Amino acid sequence: MKPELKIPQATTKRLPLYYRFLQNLANEGKRRISSQELSEAMKIDSATIRRDFSYFGALGKKGYGYDVLYLLEFFRRTLDQDEGANVALIGVGNLGNAFLKYNFQKNHNTRIVVAFDSKAPMEGNEINNIPVYHPDRLEEMYEKYNAEMAILTVPSRSAQEITDRLIAVNAKGILNFTPVRLNVPDSMKVMNIDLSVELEALIYLIRNA
Repeated sequence: MKPELKIPQATTKRLPLYYRFLQNLANEGKRRISSQELSEAMKIDSATIRRDFSYFGALGKKGYGYDVLYLLEFFRRTLDQDEGANVALIGVGNLGNAFLKYNFQKNHNTRIVVAFDSKAPMEGNEINNIPVYHPDRLEEMYEKYNAEMAILTVPSRSAQEITDRLIAVNAKGILNFTPVRLNVPDSMKVMNIDLSVELEALIYLIRNA
């Protein structure tokens, strides 16, 4: 994503959803769509869609809606879909193994190139054709495989220590699946995904509908 665009994180999280949905529309031969149609199909309020799009200027025309192919190309460039992203996975437990099996199959420009786990041998092994090394070799192998961001699925007690080491190798970002709120410099981006919090929120919505 272009660094000069300062938009809310909530909007940032929706951009890939818009891109994928527009891909499906284009594949179906759809060439024009309104914000209301997008809203109904994506289950996102139309005002939210218009506000999200407004951060990028005039993407549509009043009375016409949005040109699907134009939007698709715009979000492709905005999300840097032509530029690959190499990811390091740190922690190969149950969740980490699921990531290795999936490895972003629907997102061809993003891939896990190396993983680290405390049970892996120093010389490394492979899981689903992805090299897995002991964390003692994190700095060395992170740089060797040109990783630029990391997925963190380690125990809570190790989260900040690993983060400090990622800071030292100039990692650009972390997708954090631990419940720990990490201390990082402003130059590093962190997205926190706490599955237990998400589940509790869902339970609340169900019981208070």
